Amino acid sequence: MIAEVMAETADRMDRAVEAAKDDFATVRTGRANPQLFQKLNVEYYGTPTPLAQLASLNNPEARTIIVTPYDKSALKAIEQAIRDMPNLGVNPTNDGNIVRITMPELTEERRKEYVKLVRGKGEDAKVHVRGIRRKAKDDLDALKSEVGEDELVRAEKELDAVTRAHVDAIDDALKRKEAELLEV
Repeated sequence: MIAEVMAETADRMDRAVEAAKDDFATVRTGRANPQLFQKLNVEYYGTPTPLAQLASLNNPEARTIIVTPYDKSALKAIEQAIRDMPNLGVNPTNDGNIVRITMPELTEERRKEYVKLVRGKGEDAKVHVRGIRRKAKDDLDALKSEVGEDELVRAEKELDAVTRAHVDAIDDALKRKEAELLEV
């Protein structure tokens, strides 16, 4: 029983760390990266559709991304969704076949704003991991009548170690992203 709770908790925490890393990838650095558009939904025939399902994304140059839609009728909707995307600050151009996005150079002030944004996302991820820990602790407490006191104490120590490891993984990813953002 305890092993099941611990395995499920570790799995959920792993997914939370991966989600945090994916979230960090959506914050732009000085380079163009197709992952920036990973969470972008485009209004396609009245339905929000992920950009990756509507178009291919290529990165031919360091600061340019080319979006080639599979359906040319979605071109205007894709261009509008990119233009409306928060925290990006780009103006896409449409030549009738593709959408070209040129990423502007980041200013020092903008880089610091992005660092604050990433820190906020990192803190949210850590809060989520702690929430998973709290639920696991409640699950362990519910097992109190079925298992011994010593086993519960051991499981709680293991739970704390797993939580600490996952919070440290989020901190490491956060430090890497901050360094990447502040690099000129």
